[in-house]
Amino acid sequence: MARRPMRILAATLFALLLAGSLARADGDPASDVLLGQNVFYPYAPAVSPAIQNGLNAAATAGCRARFPVKVALIASPADLGAVPSLFGKPQSYADYLEQELSSSGKQPLLVVMATGYGSEDLPPRAQRAVASLRKPESDRSDDLARAATSAMVRLAAAGGHRITDAPAAACTDPASQVNYRNLALVIAGLIGIGICTVVAVRRTRRPTPA
Repeated sequence: MARRPMRILAATLFALLLAGSLARADGDPASDVLLGQNVFYPYAPAVSPAIQNGLNAAATAGCRARFPVKVALIASPADLGAVPSLFGKPQSYADYLEQELSSSGKQPLLVVMATGYGSEDLPPRAQRAVASLRKPESDRSDDLARAATSAMVRLAAAGGHRITDAPAAACTDPASQVNYRNLALVIAGLIGIGICTVVAVRRTRRPTPA
């Protein structure tokens, strides 16, 4: 009888490990963040708050203007998680990131590195405008964010949308709502498994009536 609770406990641990691996999305930090946010920022050095606010405002304005674009700023190989070999290759990483985010449906995407830009699923006119964007002034996080803000405004204009980097009301991303609901369901399921495990263990430990 002692083996039964151990098997249940092992199944619970396996479920927890599986959920953790799914949440990490194959070790790609940007794909994790962009499921629920508009912009992925470099880990270090951090983007200055004022510059970050400007890019957030531009991304939010784009969403409100029906030009929603996910933006990934990549300053070092550390920002790429399990795929550091794609550092310096913005289009290759954009292709990879698009696959990581594909479970949420088609999502316009802009990757910014010091070497230039990568993009996926932009409207045709905006896609053509990517080639004319000026590269960031350096590989510093602030310069990447400045370049991304300017790029968002120019690409939106090319696609027939007018946006600015002025503060705007939050724009809700339906895809992120779906992912948060899925996460809540996973957590609820794991809690249920844990409760069942505790109950089963307690029952097996009850003394058998003489």
